[in-house]
Amino acid sequence: MERPRIQNNFYVITGGPGVGKTALLQELRKRGYKTVPEIARELIREQQAKDGNALPWRDRELYRDIMFERSVMGFKEACNREDKLTPIFFDRGFLDAICYGELIQSPISKRMQAYAKKWRYNPTVFILPPWKEIYQKDSERKQDWAEAVHTFDRMLETYSGFGYKVITVPRKPVQWRADVVLEHIGRLRGK
Repeated sequence: MERPRIQNNFYVITGGPGVGKTALLQELRKRGYKTVPEIARELIREQQAKDGNALPWRDRELYRDIMFERSVMGFKEACNREDKLTPIFFDRGFLDAICYGELIQSPISKRMQAYAKKWRYNPTVFILPPWKEIYQKDSERKQDWAEAVHTFDRMLETYSGFGYKVITVPRKPVQWRADVVLEHIGRLRGK
């Protein structure tokens, strides 16, 4: 593993499936902020297109491992950007892959643990709670409502367990959610 990295300008937006993360990231991007897209849905689309096995309903461990590796690459690529102070928002982080591994009861490798401990996002993580009124299954999101709620609970545990302060962003319109996230960041950065 490479040297430890602490990126206080990297903010994770996470939560269970179907809670509005992508809409929130789109709103932040529309306001001029840099974002890193979700790896999971991109991986599912790619695997479906080529009839691959790295899917949560085929080979869950392979899906988790590739999701983790691509999340680490996204973190690394964001580190290479010239501006080290401007906030960058991530639609999930590599701890989400670790959480998924725990959900499927698959051992978390020492390598994954090392990244989670030594490569750090901003200590504050934003989590969106389950929201039944907007939750929808689709060809990439096959979890039922109970799984969505359980995933949220495990995400809270995972990020808290690795020492992150988790802020729950209430169920409100996307513009309001973006305002809340940016207000928190402004307070964290003393602005």
